[in-house]
Amino acid sequence: MTTALIFGTGAIGGFYGSLLAQQGLQVSVVCRSDYSHIKQHGFQINSHELGQWSFQPEQTFNSTATVKTPVDYLLVCTKVLDNLDRVKLIKPAVGINTTIVLIQNGIAIEDEIIAAFPNNEVVSGLAFICCNRIHHGEIEHLAYGRLTLGNLPSGFSEKTRRLATFFNDAGIDCQLSEAITTARWQKCIWNAPFNPLSVLSGGLSTQTILQTQEPLIRAIMQEVFTIATALGHRLPEDIIETNINHTQQMPPYKTSMLLDYQAGRPMEINAILGNTIKAASHTNTECPHLKTLFALLQLTELTEPVKRSETPWPNQNTLG
Repeated sequence: MTTALIFGTGAIGGFYGSLLAQQGLQVSVVCRSDYSHIKQHGFQINSHELGQWSFQPEQTFNSTATVKTPVDYLLVCTKVLDNLDRVKLIKPAVGINTTIVLIQNGIAIEDEIIAAFPNNEVVSGLAFICCNRIHHGEIEHLAYGRLTLGNLPSGFSEKTRRLATFFNDAGIDCQLSEAITTARWQKCIWNAPFNPLSVLSGGLSTQTILQTQEPLIRAIMQEVFTIATALGHRLPEDIIETNINHTQQMPPYKTSMLLDYQAGRPMEINAILGNTIKAASHTNTECPHLKTLFALLQLTELTEPVKRSETPWPNQNTLG
């Protein structure tokens, strides 16, 4: 029996974990804030595309320290934050044959995991999904869900291929990438402008931001494209135009960074912007727009949570 452990069971971890359980895997979870509720009631998933179902984990832990048996796959679905020691938190659950799967945002987020677990397969994963945790154990999946997986530093193993098959059989498009780091830079093209600007604009929709500040959006995207190119990652020449067109067709929604800010939670500023700027410095690439966004977000994060306004929208979903 194939086993999996989900570390970070918010909307993303709970949703993808439930899909693996549907495919017959023994899926356990590590919950901190919702531990008592999940242990007793499990998860309820409402997907606008796949229907409704319940997910009762095989086991529910409040810490990896209580995990006694290593699993085949350890899916890490937490935010990448400065004060979150991922290595320390997951180490007790990593066995000799455990494949560590990072379904997380950001650039250069895998290095510390690879260094800490040199003998384990490390898989980098990108999720393109609109999914919310609306209450304890209740997850609403509004749209998308595509995953891209790839081993580091490149290629993909048979074990990674098997994981992709589980997701595809569950109704989620899961692609394999020979160059997952390049795929991360592709996603950064969109994340770098829209995540920060959704916060700095006070919660404006992506369409409004694009309609009023398209030249700025393009300039930020071009900086990311230039950095990636300088590092040897060949992105499609039309990737900026493609991202602009896709954004124009998307329904209004809130980015993950905006949701975190409005809830008073730490934002993934370094994972999305800080690490991108560091990469630019390694290649002597100028990125004034990215540096300005980074500085403004650092100031914005100092705002007292009680003063943070929230714009009421009919659908509050998140992508990226």
